[in-house]
Amino acid sequence: MRFVLITLIVGAIAASGCSPETETVTEPQTNIDSWDVQGHRGARGIRPENTLPSFEAALDAGVSTLELDVHLSADDIPVIWHDPRVDSTKCRGTDSSLPSADEEPLVRDLTAAQLATYICDLNPNPGTYPDQTADSGDIAGDSYGIATLQDLFEMVSRYAASDSVTQDQRSNAGTVLFNIELKRDPRNPNSIGDSFDGTNPAEFETALADSVTAWGYEDRVIVQSFDHRSLWALHTLAPSIRLASLTFEDIPDLADLAIAGASIWSPRHSMLSADLVAAATEAGLDVIPWTVNKQDDVCALLAMGTAGIITDRPDLVLGTDGWLADCDEG
Repeated sequence: MRFVLITLIVGAIAASGCSPETETVTEPQTNIDSWDVQGHRGARGIRPENTLPSFEAALDAGVSTLELDVHLSADDIPVIWHDPRVDSTKCRGTDSSLPSADEEPLVRDLTAAQLATYICDLNPNPGTYPDQTADSGDIAGDSYGIATLQDLFEMVSRYAASDSVTQDQRSNAGTVLFNIELKRDPRNPNSIGDSFDGTNPAEFETALADSVTAWGYEDRVIVQSFDHRSLWALHTLAPSIRLASLTFEDIPDLADLAIAGASIWSPRHSMLSADLVAAATEAGLDVIPWTVNKQDDVCALLAMGTAGIITDRPDLVLGTDGWLADCDEG
């Protein structure tokens, strides 16, 4: 095991957008080997987001967790997609009997089989993700349709048994975690289009819990959401699944999150400070911020004592010559 004891000039970290403080803080030891590097929407920086080839690229990089977004199809199947609609900047249609991608149909209005016919291999932000390509994977091939959660579990299982990857990659795939974001929107309570009443689990939470328990993955799944009501509702169905509370700029009552059932707090990385991380840890929460794509931020957050990060570029963070290894050397 490697450990790092880093004395931070937090004012310097503030320049990177991670903390507004100016005093010198000495942080506790951080175990780099157990730091949770989560591939955001797979590996969005190098493959189109939330697609099976993107998740394969994240596995190739050696992530400990695959982060993904889930909506609900018309036939109540959890499907992996970030937006409430089929986004024309990310997808193109192949079935003339269905709405074109330019019409941007609601995910909830299409069955899982229909959603799979859209090819979502486009890069909507080439300036932000210049290295993103729609290459085929050895395991996922060119499966750029909107996939179900079941499709992802099956692909990862195939990866863990494949001779086309290394033994270390197979072993990692056999234990990799899944951080699944339920895309309920607290600002738009009807965004999923089910019977959710704000308290009790509805079709969305039930379908997610059923999919996870069918695979026996309760210990390999984290469920996160900005709509914390959805988390607490899911908790009544599957209390052993870990919960992560997503937040934007606001600082929630951390103790209340832990009491309600969360074990992880996932804020925007730029609003964190060493004091906030310490307060969350004291409340019993791991801190795993989003979305961290710069080396200085990776090292600063490591030194603050976070439990990990969510990143679009796990390929740059991990590895013997990766950003994380450079933090260790520093």
